[in-house]
Amino acid sequence: MNNDSSRQYYVGLMSGTSMDGVDAALVCFNNGKPSLVSSHSKEIPNELLEKLHHLSKPSTQDINLLGQCDRACGELFAQTTNELLKKVNLTPEDVIAIGSHGQTVRHMPNESHPFTIQIGDPNTISVLTGIDTIADFRRKDIALGGQGAPLVPAFHQTVFHEPNQSRVILNIGGIANITWLGRETSDVCGFDTGPGNTLLDLWHNKHHPSESFDSQGAWAASGKVNEALLQQMRQEPYFKLAAPKSTGRELFNLAWLDKHLLNYSRLSASDIQATLCELTAASIAQDIKGIGTPNQIYICGGGVFNIHLIKRLSRLLPNTKIQSTEVAGIDPQWVEAIAFAWLAYCFNNKLTGNLPRVTGAKKAAVLGSFFPAN
Repeated sequence: MNNDSSRQYYVGLMSGTSMDGVDAALVCFNNGKPSLVSSHSKEIPNELLEKLHHLSKPSTQDINLLGQCDRACGELFAQTTNELLKKVNLTPEDVIAIGSHGQTVRHMPNESHPFTIQIGDPNTISVLTGIDTIADFRRKDIALGGQGAPLVPAFHQTVFHEPNQSRVILNIGGIANITWLGRETSDVCGFDTGPGNTLLDLWHNKHHPSESFDSQGAWAASGKVNEALLQQMRQEPYFKLAAPKSTGRELFNLAWLDKHLLNYSRLSASDIQATLCELTAASIAQDIKGIGTPNQIYICGGGVFNIHLIKRLSRLLPNTKIQSTEVAGIDPQWVEAIAFAWLAYCFNNKLTGNLPRVTGAKKAAVLGSFFPAN
């Protein structure tokens, strides 16, 4: 790859709630507008993945495990970055900065002392890549009274807003979140709707240990939705909370699901999967309808590949065309990684990265902390 010294390269690193791997996006900025140059994914090794799943359980209080996983994730994130640069024949000197989200292991924004923890030591990343690293994006927003999430709506506004159009950007990762982009630039809102893929993946893996997810939603499509179970799960208080709000695996996990399944022991595993898929679709659709009827819905994240889930959403939202963000110019798999490259760009250029209307923070702020390579 020929390097043009006038191009501003950043790398965005993302590992989401699904914990299905580390995504690295090489992003070029031209007058503040990002474009994806190249990308690279790396699976989380099984041994580390098991530790991360254990660490993410609300009952886990193991500080030693936290420290070990922090370093291990930092090494993995650095390795993913180095492989990406080798892929496109760039050197560390060609990259201005890395924007690393880290791996969320605890998100508790409603405690008496709210906090969020993302691991993947940025000192390790900067040392092993030789690239200045920007990380710790969420805690400034929490310090300002916000939820610290979702942060991507500010990025969505930058790249997807279209005058005189109302759009929803729907990210279906482990947790699903929506960004409403109204006709006016100031008409923006966003929040986590609830489970995206997380319950689907956990239940599928429990019954198909060699598979981490339900490919194309085929197993869910083979089952039948149990309305009584669906309505019971929809009574979860989170679904009735007003925005700003955010959630994670601390709430929506196997323990949560097992509690709801106590009286449904005779229900087939495939019927439960079908019902979980309907829960994701119904909670998303309910929240979109609560805001309005957008002209378009663009989907990103791993859920875009769940054909059955997209079909269910289309039936619940018949008046709006649902498409991948690829139609709007960005590959759905890379939207979030690009967003964290953008947040690093914002940090370097002293631009605010949060939207108080979305997170509930007292004011907009420059997000992140700086970890120099040298």
